[in-house]
Amino acid sequence: MKPLEFKTLSIENTYAADIEVTFDKAKPNSDIAKTVNETIISTILKSIPISETNNPKTIEEALNSFDEEFKTFKTDFEDSEQTWTLAIETEVLYKTENIIAMGLSVYSDTGGAHGNDSIQFLNFNPSSGELYTYEDLFSDMEGFKKLAESYFLDHMKNEGSEATEFFFGKDFQLPENISFNEEGVILLYNRYEIASFNQGYTEFVIPIDKAQEFLKF
Repeated sequence: MKPLEFKTLSIENTYAADIEVTFDKAKPNSDIAKTVNETIISTILKSIPISETNNPKTIEEALNSFDEEFKTFKTDFEDSEQTWTLAIETEVLYKTENIIAMGLSVYSDTGGAHGNDSIQFLNFNPSSGELYTYEDLFSDMEGFKKLAESYFLDHMKNEGSEATEFFFGKDFQLPENISFNEEGVILLYNRYEIASFNQGYTEFVIPIDKAQEFLKF
């Protein structure tokens, strides 16, 4: 089976809104690559803030909808100097025979006090193209959670933050986004996930040799 490679595509259309989109596409043509690409596109489509009445099938259709909604906004509020912004980018973080780890970064600003930005990890099984669940990746989730908590506390201490400022008074929780890079296991909390917006992202890495006993491969 030929391993998957990726090429980077950019949407070069001209829009009234400030739109920049760059994403990775798996090749060569195969069922596995098709499955990976469908997931990438589907995840990007879900991240674009457009009206629920729209049901785009392609990224280009979704971007056109975003742009049309901005034009409608400018028509309704002619005196507004607000320009809507949308920036989307994917990055292959790590690739082995067992896993393809990808990050999706999205920033959007359609008015309000500040824009919205988030990062999402996608962990693909190279043999099927399907996304891994955490149950697929970890043999002992509770053990890994205890390890992650110790690294989280060390990270917060190094950052000069108190752990009590996080999780809104609840016990430690693993982030929604866990993936891998050359250094080890990445854990990333998006804005609002464990603290206020001003706290920003919280991200740290557990070295692979420390996490290995809790992984399935």
